Amino acid sequence: MPIIQVNGRSSSCRGVLFDKDGTLLHFMALWGGFADYVLKFMEERLALMGAGFVVPRDKVLGTVHGTDGKILDYDVQGPLSMGSVEETTGILAWHLYAAGMPWNEAIVQVNQITKNAMYHIRQDKPALPMPGLEPFLQHCKKASIEMAVVTSDHTEAALEHLEWMGIGQYFSVVIGRDQVENSKPHPEMVELACRKLGLGQHETVVIGDSNGDMQMAKQAGTAMAIGIYPGEQGGEHLIDADVVISDYNDISVIL
Repeated sequence: MPIIQVNGRSSSCRGVLFDKDGTLLHFMALWGGFADYVLKFMEERLALMGAGFVVPRDKVLGTVHGTDGKILDYDVQGPLSMGSVEETTGILAWHLYAAGMPWNEAIVQVNQITKNAMYHIRQDKPALPMPGLEPFLQHCKKASIEMAVVTSDHTEAALEHLEWMGIGQYFSVVIGRDQVENSKPHPEMVELACRKLGLGQHETVVIGDSNGDMQMAKQAGTAMAIGIYPGEQGGEHLIDADVVISDYNDISVIL
């Protein structure tokens, strides 16, 4: 059986399950522009109602802003990073509801805003793979390691982003939030991916950028939970990770 080796730690492995955002692709390259657009149009909608966000702007989705208001970074423990599509929709709709809009209309308005934001994002297709990702995927494929994606995004969007990066062929299974009843850190995504791959959960490794991914891996009984954090320092939020890497050059596949 192939072995995954990371910073002196190793584990037998027949499958690797990847989170998507911040794990396969650079988070800010894709979602920074999306969040900028959404916050801008939410503010415009609220202003028409004579209101504003109920909390500071940076706390709405968990973003870090420059003096010009543009998003520079994100909170790795915030809703933009960790929330599902449904959770994010609910957070945004709550601000419209608090300003006096009926809840059903608030949901419709938020869905339209996020749909428009994704339309603009699709013009540039800003899905950039993490450093060292494709060589690692090639090594896994050569070692006959099965690979899957387990993401809080919807399956259709995940497939689209994999296509933008040109790496969709590596993944025989893609599990989005729309395929399961329970979101992360519940282990259901791992359980479903393993069933589809024909693997035991103990034969797989999970790689993700949030502690929710790490907790999901632990609850599912996987062989290893690998946290990824690209900063030179940090990763303290990945408290349940067995090991933390800065990029895929830190991982070796041994036949």
